Amino acid sequence: MQSVTQPASLADKAYTLVESLIVTLALPPGHIFSEAELSRQIDIGRTPLREALQRLAAARLVKTLPRKGMMIAEISMTDHFALLETRRVLEKLVATLAAKKATTTQRTALQTIRDEMESAAEHNDLATFMTLDRTCDTLLESASKNLYATTALAPLHAHCRRFWYQYQHEGDLRRSAALHMEMIAAVVSGDEQGAAFAADAILDYLDAFTRKALNLI
Repeated sequence: MQSVTQPASLADKAYTLVESLIVTLALPPGHIFSEAELSRQIDIGRTPLREALQRLAAARLVKTLPRKGMMIAEISMTDHFALLETRRVLEKLVATLAAKKATTTQRTALQTIRDEMESAAEHNDLATFMTLDRTCDTLLESASKNLYATTALAPLHAHCRRFWYQYQHEGDLRRSAALHMEMIAAVVSGDEQGAAFAADAILDYLDAFTRKALNLI
């Protein structure tokens, strides 16, 4: 059994590691690489890495270049606005469902994340905030019990976090934290309408942040 499950586990580990390198710009947009090079960098074999790269390609984070290797996808202005449009619909759905269906344990965990997000923002600790943001997303998605929405949202979150790292000088971490805290509070209290409203407010902010970063306002 171990030989059957190990490749999937390694592929998941490779996906998480490479996605993190992409999101934090350690592998910057436009960077061209080979499987062999990346395999050595993350110390994971090429077979599970290849599976992870296929998933990252499906998420539009990497591209295959015939006879050249692979490239980290560029950040596209047009694609990013389309991404935010899609994320708005899905985030409202997940937030509403999470407010309705979250367990007591999940609500308690979200409250803890809310407090830690506030602290990270006060200390301008972007790395910690982004880790908490991802954990929050995972918890909300799990609480929503809607696999189709959560599967669609995962790559959108990665693209948005990468965009923030790229243009963090234009962002307001405290404002972002406050908006997330409002959504978490609504979910924790079971306020479905409030959760949907708060999710909308987060996307309004991300849209404004994107326009500011791209000098469109």
